[in-house]
Amino acid sequence: MKVIAALVLIAATPLIVRAVTFREIVDSTIVPFVDTAVLPLMYALAFLFFMIGMVRFFFSSSEEAREQGKQHAFWGVIGLVVLFGVWGFVRLLLSTLGV
Repeated sequence: MKVIAALVLIAATPLIVRAVTFREIVDSTIVPFVDTAVLPLMYALAFLFFMIGMVRFFFSSSEEAREQGKQHAFWGVIGLVVLFGVWGFVRLLLSTLGV
C-alpha cells in the first residue's frame, strides 16, 4: 500500500510543482479523473459487488454461501458510502474554496 501511495505521489509531482494556484492543481489532478470513465466505473463496480452479494444471500441454499453473500453486500455498501462520501467532501471543498 505504501508503494502505491509513493508511486501516486511521484506521478503527481510534476503536476503539482508546475501549478501556481489551487485551481490549477485541481484542474490538473481531480478534473481529469472525474472527466474520464474511471469514477462511474468505480460506482458501477461497487454497486455490482453489492448486487452479487444480495443475490448470493437470498438465493443460496448453503449457509457458507449466504455468509459470503452477506460479506459481499456489506463491502459493496461500504464501497458506495466511501465513494459518495469522498465525492461529497471534494465537492464541498471545491465550493467552499470557490473553485
